[in-house]
Amino acid sequence: MALSSTTNSTVTSTTETVLSTLHAMATTDHTDEDNRNFYTGLGLAISSSVFIGTSFIIKKKGLLKVKDSSGTRAGQGGYAYLKEWLWWSGMITMVVGEIANFTAYAFAPAILVTPLGSLSVLVSAMLASYFLKEELNIHGKIGCILSIIGSTVLVIHAPQEEEVKSMDNLEPKLTSPGFISYGFIVIVFALVLIFYYGPRYGKANVMVYIAICSLIGSLSVMGCKGLGIVIKQTLHGDSQLTNPVAWVLLFAVLACVLTQMNYLNKALDIFNTSLVTPIYYVMFTTLTIIASAILFREWEVMGIKNTIGAICGFATIVSGVFLLLAFKNVDFTLKDILKLNSQANGIPKVKYSSKQPNEESQAILIHNDTGITDDEEETVFANSINHL
Repeated sequence: MALSSTTNSTVTSTTETVLSTLHAMATTDHTDEDNRNFYTGLGLAISSSVFIGTSFIIKKKGLLKVKDSSGTRAGQGGYAYLKEWLWWSGMITMVVGEIANFTAYAFAPAILVTPLGSLSVLVSAMLASYFLKEELNIHGKIGCILSIIGSTVLVIHAPQEEEVKSMDNLEPKLTSPGFISYGFIVIVFALVLIFYYGPRYGKANVMVYIAICSLIGSLSVMGCKGLGIVIKQTLHGDSQLTNPVAWVLLFAVLACVLTQMNYLNKALDIFNTSLVTPIYYVMFTTLTIIASAILFREWEVMGIKNTIGAICGFATIVSGVFLLLAFKNVDFTLKDILKLNSQANGIPKVKYSSKQPNEESQAILIHNDTGITDDEEETVFANSINHL
């Protein structure tokens, strides 16, 4: 009896040890796979921003080359740039970047991939200052630094483990009451903006067309995330080509992207790019994060600290993008700060103006050497800001 009891105890102990070891190995493998997917998606998102940001510069160089060779400019309705290899190189670079961005959604959470798109603005601004001789003012430099800091904070706090890894996980979430409600609200708001507010206020209010782009764009990103899972699962041997949900996602993404691009082009055609880009980035990214939180519920695995950290990182990126784009035509450098400091100490005032000599970007500050009162100076500054 004692021998039997000892044997049973030994077998039980051995079984528990084996099960514990197998569980630890499975957990380790699972964690390693999540880490690989996270860093793969992160790498693709960053490389996407580099490619897209670089493509803007290459295409601009191509357009300038066409202009110098006496071809008709694109802004005047000409298509001479279609014969320029440099412009096509830029287009190919952009396509590569978009493919990398699309693929990133298959590996990393949308809450990470979408905000990192701001890095393309940073890359474009930095390369423009070097290759196109477009000077980057102090606002732009601070904006670049803030964007890098914000992106770093976001990467640190973004969830590395995803709950949705297959269509079996995704399909129930697509039919959940929360996401269906969000999709219904987005479609209703978009239709009201398209058919009522668009024709009446679209050409006067920048928010109308940008709101349409952002609302529809948030759904297109969720569709891209789903298609990424479809492609990834198919490449691993589990074909999803006969899955009707996969085809619904494909057609939904195509419809959303076409609508999004149509109204974004309208906004860019009517309003200043420096106004459209930061507003669109903030609204589109915010709505995408909300949609992702509703569909994938990534915040459940993040914890309160990581959630707050991710929000702070995103807010820092937004601040950087705003400084980089909203003040890009303002000729304000570190020397001007020193001059203002000198003025405060009683040294004669100086005069400086914006880079663009046109009506849209006149001087932010205009000071007279003969001296003006503080009230007059504040009035000039306020009028200049209102003019911008």
